[in-house]
Amino acid sequence: MIYTICKYTPTELLASFGQTCTVLDRIPECFDRAEQTAHPNLCGFGKSVLEAVLSGGVRELVLVNCCDTIRRVYDVLQRTGACDFLFLMDLPHEACGCSRALLTGELNRLLNTYATYSGMEFSLPKFQAAFRTNAKNCGPYVGILGVRVGRDLERMMARCFSLPVRNLTCTQGRCLNGDSVRAAGTLESALDAYAAELLHQVPCRRMDDETARQALYRDPDLRGIVYHTIKFCDFYGFEYAEIRRQMDVPILKVETDYTRQSQGQILTRLEAFSETVSGPAPETGGSKLPTEGVFFVAGIDSGSTSTDVVILNQDKKIVGTSIVPTGAGASAGAEKSLEAALRSAGLRQDQLARTVATGYGRANLGGGLEQSVTEITCHARGAFFLNPKIRTIIDIGGQDSKVIRIDGTGHVINFVMNDKCAAGTGRFLEMMARTLGMGLEEMSRTGLTCREDITISSMCTVFAESEVVSLVAQNKDVSDIVHGLNKSVAAKTAALAARLGMEGDYCMTGGVAKNAGVVKALEEKLGVSLFISDEAQLCGALGAALLAFDL
Repeated sequence: MIYTICKYTPTELLASFGQTCTVLDRIPECFDRAEQTAHPNLCGFGKSVLEAVLSGGVRELVLVNCCDTIRRVYDVLQRTGACDFLFLMDLPHEACGCSRALLTGELNRLLNTYATYSGMEFSLPKFQAAFRTNAKNCGPYVGILGVRVGRDLERMMARCFSLPVRNLTCTQGRCLNGDSVRAAGTLESALDAYAAELLHQVPCRRMDDETARQALYRDPDLRGIVYHTIKFCDFYGFEYAEIRRQMDVPILKVETDYTRQSQGQILTRLEAFSETVSGPAPETGGSKLPTEGVFFVAGIDSGSTSTDVVILNQDKKIVGTSIVPTGAGASAGAEKSLEAALRSAGLRQDQLARTVATGYGRANLGGGLEQSVTEITCHARGAFFLNPKIRTIIDIGGQDSKVIRIDGTGHVINFVMNDKCAAGTGRFLEMMARTLGMGLEEMSRTGLTCREDITISSMCTVFAESEVVSLVAQNKDVSDIVHGLNKSVAAKTAALAARLGMEGDYCMTGGVAKNAGVVKALEEKLGVSLFISDEAQLCGALGAALLAFDL
């Protein structure tokens, strides 16, 4: 088995030796071995290649120098001697005649190097027979663009969409017809023709002329784009901005470090994007709503900090609510919150015609749920119900922050999330309140008055806590410190909103909407007025309950 990393790898040439090639796309749990042998700022994919090889099982590897990272990976692996066969192919940046000649020379070098290593003879007929006709895909689909994705992430994406998902990243979308190679009568002419076919594929971002890449995102069958980038990879960030500027097709950017970390947050973003592209999944069985008479539905928002429940009657009037701490288990928190909401409504659970869940804990709730929907869709639906003029929603929850754009019907147009850092979230404020020795309610009031304009410069929660401790030691007034914290939350949220682009009217949802100091700081930072409903914290659960009428 020969492992490869790039669609420009001459796999048909290697197949002429009777070898099978496969893409090395393993996503490791961590980079323990890689970081012992290479610089920690190497991109996640480079470290994943090192981790896979150094862990054993990858004995033959053909690399292409698509970026400096791969050159460093080659140097490290050559030094360690972890591979029985290791080859780095030099890939030109253009498809001109000189580049074709250079690549033909590289193909010859690979052929001779592998023949010497393996003791096998190259077979021109086998080489010419190795080309396969690619089946043409037809019909609407969602495309994965950008830099390579691991197979686990690709499968996750495929499960999230009702439409077919096509991997169009730099390891896939390989299309060589091989006609010119099969027509060649000599090895020299066959390799020359092969080099031309390899160079005239849809180019990756490494190539100088990327014009032909537009075919990837101008396909009329394309219904949505998941654009994947890897931390520290510079090639693809500019293309994402270009597509966003030129195209109306829905697009979601997902950045990973090529590990399994943050898969829960990524799943939420993918599911929310799927709902944006095709709407929440239709009802698949479960209870049917009565067509007349009195009935009730419930929405459960299982968040990281609290679990909220809203119960609506057949007229979409709120008849029961509850907000309880989530605690150690999402299922237990949901059960307690639902029981509290039922008590407030004077109902029994068997009187609920349908229950819909949302929030990060929705997948871990017990039975009795007909549907689960992402909190992005639910907050959009809930906010629009409370105020149909709303077009931009800012949701600062316990674990993350979101800015959501909706249209005149309440459907999500686009969204951005801060899902990798606690800065600017309810958890951040909770930790700062604990550091200052006060409750969240007291902190909300304290931040409304200040005499000195203090700036908390650290965005990181840990460093910000140290900064607060230092300010306390300097005998700074607590109200001034809290105001500085409120400004830091507002700055983080405003930066998130700037990435999306805002359109009035505006509202704020989530538990932090009850923090008057943060609301005031955010209004000042954004230069807008925020609509704050009495049910702001219940907005996700309310949206879930409203969706129960439609699913």
